[in-house]
Amino acid sequence: MKLTKTGTKTFSGIDWLLVLFTIPVLGAGLITMKSFTGESTFFSHQLIWIGISFAVMFALSFIDFRFLKRTDVLVTLFLIFSGLLVLLFFIGHKAGGAQSWFDLGSFSFQPSDMMKIIVILMLAKYFSRRHIEIGNIKHIFISGLYAFIPFVLVFLQPDFGSAITIFFIWFGIALVSGISKRHLLLILGIIAVAFVFLWGFVFKPYQKARIINFVEPLSDIRGTGYNVYQSTIAVGSGQFTGKGVGFGTQSRLKFLPEYETDFIFAAFSEEWGFVGVMILFILIGLIMWRVLKLSLLGTSNFEILFGLGLSIYFMTHFIINIGMNIGIMPVTGIPLPFMSYGGSHLLTEFIGLGILMGIGRYQRVAHQDDLRNEFLGI
Repeated sequence: MKLTKTGTKTFSGIDWLLVLFTIPVLGAGLITMKSFTGESTFFSHQLIWIGISFAVMFALSFIDFRFLKRTDVLVTLFLIFSGLLVLLFFIGHKAGGAQSWFDLGSFSFQPSDMMKIIVILMLAKYFSRRHIEIGNIKHIFISGLYAFIPFVLVFLQPDFGSAITIFFIWFGIALVSGISKRHLLLILGIIAVAFVFLWGFVFKPYQKARIINFVEPLSDIRGTGYNVYQSTIAVGSGQFTGKGVGFGTQSRLKFLPEYETDFIFAAFSEEWGFVGVMILFILIGLIMWRVLKLSLLGTSNFEILFGLGLSIYFMTHFIINIGMNIGIMPVTGIPLPFMSYGGSHLLTEFIGLGILMGIGRYQRVAHQDDLRNEFLGI
């Protein structure tokens, strides 16, 4: 065990503060599931997945991940998971209108979850070598291709939420890599044109309904707006201190759908109120602080960009999930990290943390001026 300059005791690269901050968020999810599910297996299954995820994270923290800087390794991983995304169209399990899962009996696997981590690694590798040349717009389009391929494969499932997450991972890493404002405006213009095309020729009626409902969520509370309407009622009814564990009427009486997964934040808010939500937000902020802190201790731009990409991945999930729970974003099926039920996304989140902690095994504590000069290329 050693003490780093971050003030955190580490053993084999494990950041115990980060582990400590995730535990109450995991606990909040478990308590919320246990409150309403009765004889359901959600609680016990999630508990098993938490144990597996922690074991995987601790195991990964012992690995020296410098081999991930090798192009052949990353390309192989990218091709494998791209192939799995293609395979979904033929043998994937369809649920909730999307063919996004491999049904393996007692276990389901969603390749798009791990693909998000692969995209972060690919972009970290690409931009780490080209931070000085980032002013050249060709690098924006080449890097965009790494995200565009999985974006399209995931979008066509259709899994709109995961596709949007992949886009924001690319967009966020490109921004922190030093993209120019002129190029940013150009990209936003291309996105606007693409959206018009997608609206006219690609989006399915239910996807259009979700977007329309985003603008005016209460316009169809008996149809596309029902989930959001019930979610906002649950969040608002929690008031300051909440109704108490197990007394959330919207969830207990089954008005709030999918309170174990997509709308677990609404169920939690109804039970714990404003006070509980503020504590949850503080914990989320602390998790993000530790992820960013660890990323800035990387040995090179690759480690730094991976950590920043991982933080973008988490924040995208947090913002979209909470946004759809309070009625300011469309329902996209994005889980709330560390809280929503599901083994696939939970395992992926801890794999990301495990890689980040594994990177810490060979980190050097750089002088801040040297680190800034290296990262910015000045």
